[in-house]
Amino acid sequence: MAAEQDVVANLNPIATEHIPPYVPLPGQSDWLMTGTAIFLIVMIVGIGVFYLKLHTLPDRMAHKGQKLQFEIVAVLCLIALFTHNHAFWIAALLLALVPIPDFRSPIVSMADSLAIIAKSYAPPPDPAESPAPVAASQATVETSDIAAEQTQNISDQDKG
Repeated sequence: MAAEQDVVANLNPIATEHIPPYVPLPGQSDWLMTGTAIFLIVMIVGIGVFYLKLHTLPDRMAHKGQKLQFEIVAVLCLIALFTHNHAFWIAALLLALVPIPDFRSPIVSMADSLAIIAKSYAPPPDPAESPAPVAASQATVETSDIAAEQTQNISDQDKG
């Protein structure tokens, strides 16, 4: 209180008698500047965290999907982050929202089925080219394996 009276006594004659509370006394720290600096640092870090969370939104959404979709979305997000081009981020967001259909599984299944059918309709081996009776017994085993696979595939299709 004594320091405040000294300040009031040493005031410039044209200064007002009432000094606002945010003006520091001589020799004291400026609490308004300190508070503003802390607020500014907290806001910059908070906005940065929000920006990065928002920027990785498509990446986190695609993480649940297929690996190829996730990798494409991740690359688009990185390109958008480093180039500041919002078109890449929007493309990544749309790609993350739309699931990519699985084209590979049906095609592989069809190829496997066609291979089994092609083996079952193979022409019988020429007896003149047959090297030994052992090969004939192996052919019988292969034919029975193919028949078992066809039976298994038919039963799997009936279940599905």
